[in-house]
Amino acid sequence: FFFFRDANALVACSRTHLLLSTSHLSSSAAVAMSGKGYGGGKGGYKGGGNGGGGKGGRGNPGKGEYYKNLYGGGGRGKGGGGGGKGGYIEGEGGGGDGSTKRLRTSGGAELRATLLRIDGRPYPAYNDIKDVEYDLGRFSAVVQHVQSDPFAPPSRCYVRVPLAHAAFPPECFSPPARETALRDWLTRRFHAAAKRAGVDQRSGEGGWHGPKGGELLVDLPGQHVLDRSSVIVDRSAAAAGLPGGGAIEARFTVALPARGRSICGEWAAQIFSETLPRLVLEALLHESTDHSALMAHLCSVEDQQAARSQLAGRGLVAFVADGSVLPRATGASDRPMDAASAVPFSSPPSLRVTLPVPNAGSLTGMGLPRGVTLIVGGGFHGKSTLLEALQVGVYDKVSGDGREGVVTDRMAVKVRAEDGRAVTSVDISPFIDHLPFGKRTGAFTTADASGSTSQAASIIEALEGGASALLLDEDTSATNFMIRDARMQALVSADREPIRPFITRVRSLWSERGVSTVLVVGGSGDYFDVADTVLMLHEYSPSDATAAAKDVAARIAGGAPPESKADRGMPPTPRRVLSAPGLTAGMKTHTGRASIRFGDEPELDLGGVEQIVEHSQVRAIAEACLRLGGAARPIDEALAELEASIREGGLDVLRPGWRLGNLAAPRMLEVGAALSRLRGLEVEGSVGGRG
Repeated sequence: FFFFRDANALVACSRTHLLLSTSHLSSSAAVAMSGKGYGGGKGGYKGGGNGGGGKGGRGNPGKGEYYKNLYGGGGRGKGGGGGGKGGYIEGEGGGGDGSTKRLRTSGGAELRATLLRIDGRPYPAYNDIKDVEYDLGRFSAVVQHVQSDPFAPPSRCYVRVPLAHAAFPPECFSPPARETALRDWLTRRFHAAAKRAGVDQRSGEGGWHGPKGGELLVDLPGQHVLDRSSVIVDRSAAAAGLPGGGAIEARFTVALPARGRSICGEWAAQIFSETLPRLVLEALLHESTDHSALMAHLCSVEDQQAARSQLAGRGLVAFVADGSVLPRATGASDRPMDAASAVPFSSPPSLRVTLPVPNAGSLTGMGLPRGVTLIVGGGFHGKSTLLEALQVGVYDKVSGDGREGVVTDRMAVKVRAEDGRAVTSVDISPFIDHLPFGKRTGAFTTADASGSTSQAASIIEALEGGASALLLDEDTSATNFMIRDARMQALVSADREPIRPFITRVRSLWSERGVSTVLVVGGSGDYFDVADTVLMLHEYSPSDATAAAKDVAARIAGGAPPESKADRGMPPTPRRVLSAPGLTAGMKTHTGRASIRFGDEPELDLGGVEQIVEHSQVRAIAEACLRLGGAARPIDEALAELEASIREGGLDVLRPGWRLGNLAAPRMLEVGAALSRLRGLEVEGSVGGRG
């Protein structure tokens, strides 16, 4: 016996097989021991990756037995479906489509007995616990996918708690905003319970032959309350017969423990029979919940959505509640700055509005009118901090974040320059045209955009996606795209300059297209001519400087006529027709916090898509991009269809049957932004125009 310590107890892992009589096992488990291998129908290391293989290969008990025991499976799979395509690799094979799969049901005693039986056996024997719904008392547990070896991505599991057993009161589920917030709350509770138990850390001692694995991971949310796949409320026909008419389903991963590539069955049994029930009791039942804290979370989210829904009707692009804490603790943290150090937000009297909300009664603060708004002020006085709060105001926040009272139109898009990004068939001619040697830009394509061409393309792509407002910061914009001063206009005449700066289009974007702009500016007063509202920040406190800015614009003039007077309208935006995203279904994917790699394709850098706020959104974007191939259709239509599918079937529609527990919903604007940056994107021209 080899002894090692996990987070809770000293457990023993036998080097040899634990011998059990088949009379003490279920009939299916007994069959598994009698020579039909570990793979086949249960999706073993070599079998089952493509939907199973019926009963799997029978396996020859004579010649080759060593290799079958080492690698799992057995033969080529004589049951219908062949032997599958091999083991699990993220993004291909192995997961199967469980949407129509009927699970065998059993009890916790069999789960423990099976894990003890396979103790010390080759790692693929873990497939013996797969695709069985184990009744563990007040909840059931399923191991949906078993990792191919201890070093592969961890095994995917889920628990189902009948609604009657979870016993959350009806007010937690209605209106829909509260149910989304409840699922977010339960995800946070489940993650916190695993962290308190110390099981969120992988154990690994003694090198290759030492025990390793054992961590139980739940997707970790940030400061934003998003639609997540980590916890769902299942009211499908399959769950309707459960007490309460449905179930709370929580998804997680477990690194099934091993010594080398031999199973540590006793350790695994402890995870499922001791640790997991404790986590479910602490996190997923109302009886263990601080009800007042839960309701504060749900009501806060409901109020945020209610406030956001009123913006358009009030002629506002955004709202910032008095008392909001906008600055973050550090540049590497999204948590609020200590209230003792932060200056609470206070609206200028001329912009103060009150919005009624269902729980707090009302919110009072600054309403930013639609149109062209400038945020001005000295350096380090909070201009960019305010804009950053506005750009994430499209999402709800957790209670206590400090920005719960900051809500922005859901279709507002932050745009910046991104040197080096790919651009495919984008009509940037409203901003840049007549390049050297007469090159036109009606379907501009490049693998290495400049600052100005990238920013122009990002604006057109945002308009193509239906953006209602553009958020820009002078600090992250291309200077020559934003403005040309009088002296430069005098030296380089307009007929020699391909760029028509943003200032020449910002008014018509609003007057003709209804698209607002919020712009942080500190270096160009020419924008005073085109602004509807000018907000000045001084020592983090805002004031309405509109009248003063207009007075300055009237008094200080001279030189060449400013380009702000040269607005020639904003033509409709062509709708590109998607041919193929350059991806193939089932490609292996790897995601970072702001990047995606599809197979061997170049890395897709999403660092410039600043309204992606969680890694889980990046994972969902990757799945969405894989799904968007198929018939040629306008990109905006493809995204609308995808959004409708997610609204109807949840994030599980991105990869049916997989029950991925680490996705968070992005906006379709961010999916479209990722799609547009793919270097293998194929576009078949354009149709119509969005105007």
